[in-house]
Amino acid sequence: MDHVAIIGGGFSGTLQAINLLRHDGPRATLIERQAVPGRGVAYSTAHPDHLLNVRAGNMSALPQDPEHFIRWLARRRPDLSGFVPRLVYGDYLAELLAEACAAAPDRLAIVHDEADDVALSSDGAVISLASGKRLSADLVILAPGNLPPHIPRPLDPAALPAGSFAAEPWSADVADGLGPDDTVLIVGSGLTMVDIALLLDARGFRGRMVALSRRGLAPRAHADAAIPSSLDVRPPPHAVALLRHVRDRSREVGWRSAVDELRPYTESLWQAASLPERERFLRHLRAWWDVHRHRIAPQVATRIEALRKEGRLDIVAGKLEAAEAHGDGTRVRYRPRGTIETATIDVRRIVNATGPQGNVERSEQPLIQRLLARGMIRPDPLRIGIDVTTQSEVIDARGNVQDRLLALGPMTRGTFWEIVAVPDIRRQTWSVARKLANAHWVGGEGL
Repeated sequence: MDHVAIIGGGFSGTLQAINLLRHDGPRATLIERQAVPGRGVAYSTAHPDHLLNVRAGNMSALPQDPEHFIRWLARRRPDLSGFVPRLVYGDYLAELLAEACAAAPDRLAIVHDEADDVALSSDGAVISLASGKRLSADLVILAPGNLPPHIPRPLDPAALPAGSFAAEPWSADVADGLGPDDTVLIVGSGLTMVDIALLLDARGFRGRMVALSRRGLAPRAHADAAIPSSLDVRPPPHAVALLRHVRDRSREVGWRSAVDELRPYTESLWQAASLPERERFLRHLRAWWDVHRHRIAPQVATRIEALRKEGRLDIVAGKLEAAEAHGDGTRVRYRPRGTIETATIDVRRIVNATGPQGNVERSEQPLIQRLLARGMIRPDPLRIGIDVTTQSEVIDARGNVQDRLLALGPMTRGTFWEIVAVPDIRRQTWSVARKLANAHWVGGEGL
């Protein structure tokens, strides 16, 4: 294999290109429509107040060099430690990519374009670009990152006043035109909500924010210092027993440690679970898992708590029922959790913070739509991503494994589950790079 094309220059795609070079694998072409690859949505649209949700000590992009990011910080930003700004991490990724390009300009090319289609054959692939050009490769890797959030079904932006609905939660103008007497409804109460609340506050909004979600759960905070613990035995593989195990361990070592010590086993536990067990987990426990597993920096938690105490942020459990134009804003009806009656709130703006969608059948991206239409990709059984094997190979609509089409990152969560954070994605890209470079045979890994 001589040439790999990587579609998507966010964290997953960028790290895959870097790893191919580090393993002396095939030459790579990174296709990214943005002017600056290597940042993606997470590290390019962040505000300086948006911090990483993982300590710097576990944010190395290179799994074989766990202190790489720490050393980079010591050189570039010695004033920072702990939970650093996401914009700074974007600088780190961009520098890694630039170094890789400079070290091997003949083996890594960056194409600033958008991939519109992919055609596979027995001996390779052809990628059609928005510019009209075509690119040939031996293998294609899809790295779409997170798909944009879908619009909650009760909302019809076309029926609402202009400027009253923000579909893009990280838009710089999300606070424009708001006054101190206005109310902003944030649909969702997870990590995206936290970002929006901080962004609105930083932009000078002094009105009221209401975060509405089904359960009204908000992300928990990391402890001020890491509390290491480990399991002496493998946790039980079935959902009910595992839940009981986590509750018991929480009483022994604290809930943070009880959740964190599952990390070495999470992927294998997920893959060993039956489809009904996975469905039950998503339906009943996912919201609780997310707020305990994907935590926020202590200083961010302090700021969110201050907004709540000041009466500027309310987190409400309820179901969105309807929204209609009301003056220059929107009148929203929702049903508080545990009741049968509806409540009403008048808001100046609604911000969609429901988080990234996973169902590719609802995606509006042209490439995803075309690959779906031709049966080259299919949703995973849970419809939370693209169906892939444990080797990241895409499975087509007929159930055939496509060895010339791979997928990486959050859209492979149906197979890997824990594949949304840097520590997980770096391991996936590392493994794929080793396989494509035939390095997985070294030391008997392939035996």
